Amino acid sequence: MLAGKRFIIGITGSIAAYKAAVLVRLLVKHGAEVKVVMTPLAKEFIKPLTLATLSRNPVLIDFFNPENGTWNSHVDLGIWADAMIVAPATANTIAKMANGIADNLLLTLYLSARCPIFIAPAMDLDMYQHITVQQNLKKLESYNNIIIEPASGELASGLEGKGRMEEPEIIVEHLLKHFTENQKFKEKKVIITAGPTYEHIDPVRYIGNYSSGKMGFALAEKLASEGAKVCLISGPVKLSTKHVNIERVNVTSALEMYDEVSRRFSAVDIAIMAAAVADYRPEIQHEQKIKHSEENISIQLIPNKDIALEMGKIKRKEQIMIGFALESENNPELAKAKLIKKNFDFIVFNTIAEEGAGFNTDTNKITIIDSNNKTSPFPLKSKQEVATDIVNYIYNITLARK
Repeated sequence: MLAGKRFIIGITGSIAAYKAAVLVRLLVKHGAEVKVVMTPLAKEFIKPLTLATLSRNPVLIDFFNPENGTWNSHVDLGIWADAMIVAPATANTIAKMANGIADNLLLTLYLSARCPIFIAPAMDLDMYQHITVQQNLKKLESYNNIIIEPASGELASGLEGKGRMEEPEIIVEHLLKHFTENQKFKEKKVIITAGPTYEHIDPVRYIGNYSSGKMGFALAEKLASEGAKVCLISGPVKLSTKHVNIERVNVTSALEMYDEVSRRFSAVDIAIMAAAVADYRPEIQHEQKIKHSEENISIQLIPNKDIALEMGKIKRKEQIMIGFALESENNPELAKAKLIKKNFDFIVFNTIAEEGAGFNTDTNKITIIDSNNKTSPFPLKSKQEVATDIVNYIYNITLARK
């Protein structure tokens, strides 16, 4: 359930900071991506190098890197994460979180985060029982933060009582329960097409395009992380899939992709046509390599089946189908025409005229146009963030239909 999820682990200045290393290791073992943010005092209890090695990401402590001036954006981090876990959380940090004080990167990130926040207190029993700490925890809970109660046992002071940060394994169980109960697309069946198709001329040549498949793969990962059972039908790309909820089917040509989509389409709830399918294929595919000569040659091209058009003809009312329209000019009217013709619920329009959008980039700039002609433009974002925007749009449609 945690594979592909993105977590921020916030570590404060507590003797229990050593447990954060175990928590990071467990989350990475589950297939999650982890970034660690520490308060300045926390690094006195555990070395950033240890956490950077375990998380496979640089550890962030300050607002900027004093050596090169690189800015650590709390806003970008707050958007990036699926959840933030402050573990251990000291009484000092809890008080600041409860009262909106932002005097370090971790606290600023807390105020910027759009994701669920889990707080695992760690302190001596008398501190934990103090009325101000209890009031601060209740205040944080009233803000929809999730408090992971500390355990009872021997404390660093030598006393026995409640205040030990909960064990990392138990914290992971809390995360598993949360994401299991709050999956937006649990048990939904989804088809996603991705990447290019190659239409063979002879054994060594083909007609194709520059699609990397990154957008379709990002959508597959996002939907799978939200509980969907995803069949990802991909043309030739150099990408891998990690999530257990993704069944990958590799194809080469448009006809192969059509066959794989058409035999599954009737059983799915959602279909996303993100592949850059070749519109034409050579009428004759030579069995042997065409030899060089001084003569001109002609290759007769014939139309491929339009996968989205054919699926749109048989689409049921309760199914949701999304299309993509990549154009060389910035003309949304071309996308609107495809939306109507192919019976999409909405279409994702982008153009290679925009820098950072289109093929072979890690970013995209899209406009969503729905069947009611509502247009929703989005700024340039990473393709993972774009995938989140698209998936949220799909989710809003499912809510509206209930």
